[in-house]
Amino acid sequence: MDERAAPSAGPSVDVLVVGAGPTGLALAAFLTAEGASVRLVDRLPDRVHESRALAIQPRTLELLAGLGVTAELVARGNRGVRVVMHFPRRTVAANLFELGLDDTAYPYLLFLSQAVTEEVLGAHLATRGVPVERRVELVDLRQDADGVTCELAGPDGASSRCRARFVVGCDGQRSSVRQLAGIRFGGSAYPQTFVLADVEADGIAPGSAHAFVTPQGLLFFFPLGRPTTWRMLAMRRPDETGLLDEAPTLADVQILCDTYAGGDVWLHSPAWTTRFRIHHRRAEHYRAGRVFVAGDAAHVHSPAGAQGMNTGIQDAANLAWKLAAASRGSASGVLLDSYEGERAPVGREVLRFTDRAFRIATSTSAPLRFARGRVAPILVPLALRLAVARSRGVRLVTELDIRYRDSALSVDAPEAPRHGPRAGDRVPDARVTVDGRPTSLHHVLGSPGFHLLLLGPRGAWTDETVMARASRSGVAVHRLSDDARAGVVHDVDGTARRLFGADGGVVHVLVRPDGYIAHRGGANLAGAEAWLTEHVMPLD
Repeated sequence: MDERAAPSAGPSVDVLVVGAGPTGLALAAFLTAEGASVRLVDRLPDRVHESRALAIQPRTLELLAGLGVTAELVARGNRGVRVVMHFPRRTVAANLFELGLDDTAYPYLLFLSQAVTEEVLGAHLATRGVPVERRVELVDLRQDADGVTCELAGPDGASSRCRARFVVGCDGQRSSVRQLAGIRFGGSAYPQTFVLADVEADGIAPGSAHAFVTPQGLLFFFPLGRPTTWRMLAMRRPDETGLLDEAPTLADVQILCDTYAGGDVWLHSPAWTTRFRIHHRRAEHYRAGRVFVAGDAAHVHSPAGAQGMNTGIQDAANLAWKLAAASRGSASGVLLDSYEGERAPVGREVLRFTDRAFRIATSTSAPLRFARGRVAPILVPLALRLAVARSRGVRLVTELDIRYRDSALSVDAPEAPRHGPRAGDRVPDARVTVDGRPTSLHHVLGSPGFHLLLLGPRGAWTDETVMARASRSGVAVHRLSDDARAGVVHDVDGTARRLFGADGGVVHVLVRPDGYIAHRGGANLAGAEAWLTEHVMPLD
């Protein structure tokens, strides 16, 4: 379906977002930044007050920086770069995030309670006139050529209708949006049961993450900070009694901790404990006409690698600018189809990666029990000394290497340089100056909308060229060169130009609103203009 045609039924809102967890909040914020009107509803009476998801990856911090909320998240969180691994006969400490992160302003894993993340995003939306409508549940939806008619049940039981151009389900594993849209959700639950506890703990050093690796399985302590110092995660003992919906007592959690830590860690002052099962499922499709799913409504998996919330927020960043363009009536069907084409492979890869890590960590098979108890203490220290392997692993987990090179939206012109990031890749960050003030390239590209980056030596791009392109396309245009005069992004030592393969040459890079490269070429800008004309904004 081509969405260029203006809707005839007069939707009251561009996008109805169902679910106000981190994915829904982020989606509403990204949409609002792009100028789309949003309504955000959630069936729960309040946001979460437990920690739940507790780690924000560098790529997610980069995306949220464009909204202006990352600084507060970082100020309220705990930067984690060090992990201590406790084996039965030795302890190994490593700074996992010291390699491979020289192209981001956030070279760390940020430990922060999901409750705080939701609080910050919710406050951001409130200042922009987008409240979270609580105790409002989607009970039905009907699509037509111009929009979606939604039946909502309010807090008093009364029903109402909402007419939206698009609906996005960010309403979790049991998504009503996904079910009403008829999207299959395949997968199953793992047989193991897990215990989470936000507690105080004596016997482990502060400021690091801790992993106790034993033949029985793994025990983790993450530096949470609020509401308690530590988040503990471990697999429940097979002989433990108690129903899944009953919160374990402090005594239960201490016994479990002793199983893995050998009695060396003492717990007290719990703020929250729970038992839970882990599912691994994914949606067969991410789109059904004008209805989309994102976050846990599209994919659920084990917490290995802290991928869940981060993958959902990045779903939101990918989808928001496309829906905003479609709401303006200037987006092609290819643009909306690209959401599933770009994000479904990421969801599948995250599911594969987390499933493999989960099975290695929890399997009770004799070979893996032996590997955890006898082989891991030998191989892990050796692997940590391999800089290349560590760098690749870190970039995988931090999601900085997510790319959309196979997307229909990713175009490299024949004259594009052979080196540097290609179309579909994330734009790397670099230090630059603007009007003599130091800043970062990501900050320059941080405002909503598209950006055209023109790289080359002094005089490669004239004022007339820049003004003509900016006025015709409505895209923010930036010159980046060794020229330090006003209006030019000064690449002081040539690092940025080398990153893009423009050292000594002329390169242009069209950057999407989510920070990925749409089109890349040389001195001729016709390809970038053609990309914009075809997908988002026909030029006069």
